[in-house]
Amino acid sequence: MTTVAWTRTTTGTGAPDADGAGAGRVVEVADPRALAPKDARALSKPLFERLAVLEEGTPEHQYARNTLIEMNMSLVRYAAGRFRSRGDDMEDIVQVGMIGLIKAIDRFELSREVEFTTFAVPYIVGEIKRFFRDTSWAVHVPRRLQEARIELARATEELRSRLGRTPTAGELAELMNLTEAEVTEARLASNGYNSASLDAALSGDDEDGEASLADFIGQEEPALELVEDFHALAPLIAELDERDRRIIHLRFVEELTQAQIGERLGVSQMHVSRLLSRTLSRLRAGLLTAD
Repeated sequence: MTTVAWTRTTTGTGAPDADGAGAGRVVEVADPRALAPKDARALSKPLFERLAVLEEGTPEHQYARNTLIEMNMSLVRYAAGRFRSRGDDMEDIVQVGMIGLIKAIDRFELSREVEFTTFAVPYIVGEIKRFFRDTSWAVHVPRRLQEARIELARATEELRSRLGRTPTAGELAELMNLTEAEVTEARLASNGYNSASLDAALSGDDEDGEASLADFIGQEEPALELVEDFHALAPLIAELDERDRRIIHLRFVEELTQAQIGERLGVSQMHVSRLLSRTLSRLRAGLLTAD
C-alpha cells in the first residue's frame, strides 16, 4: 500500500492551509508510480498548489514537479494505447507522450478550474501525433497530403465495406468531395509512408537463393554520359580542316604517339604537339560555348 506523508519544509511562504499548517508543507509520496489513477488525481491538486508558491529551481519545487510527472505516467500510457495499432514500439510512443505530460504540468494553472487529466491528455496526444507526422514518413510529404492519406484510408474502408469491392477513384472523390486528380495525388503520397530496404530478401525461383530488391535496380552506365558530349563534339570536328581532323583521328582513334603522328605527316613531334594543343583548345572552347 502506498504511503503518503505530510512534512513541513523551511522554504516557501504563504497563507496557512485549511488545517492551519504553513505554506511550506509538501506532499511526500513513497512510490509515485505505484499510485492508482484515482489517488494520483486526488494528490495532484495539493502538489500544483505547492508549485504555485515554491521558487522554481529549488529542491522543493523540483521534488513536487518530478512527483507530479511520475504520478501521472498512467495518463501517458492510456493516451499511447490509442496508437497501439500503428505497429510502432510502444515504449517510444510513451517516451514522446512524456514530453506532452511535462509540457502540460508546466503550463497548468489551478485557476483554470478544470481537472488536470482533462487538460493534460490533449497535450500528450498532440505530442504523439506530432511525432508520427514528423518522423513516420519515409520521405518528406506536405502536411496537406499526410492528412489526405488518413481521409483516403477511411473513405476506402467505408466504400469497400459498402460496395463489397475496392472503390474507384471517382467514387472516392465523390465521397471525399475532392477531384479525381486529388485522390490520385493522395494515393501517390501514401507510398511515401513506408520504405523498404534495398537488402530486403525477395522470394522467387532464383537458383542462387533469395534475391534482394537491389538486384532488380539498374546501375548507372558511365558510357551514357559520353553520348551527349559526342553529339555536341561532332559538328565542331566537322568544322576542322582535313589535317587537324586527321591528327585527332590518329591520336584518339588509332591511339598513336605524337612521334608516330609526326612520322606519318612528315613533321616534327614538337609541331604535332602545337597543332594538337591548338585544336583541342578550339574544341574545348566550342563545347563551353554550346553549354
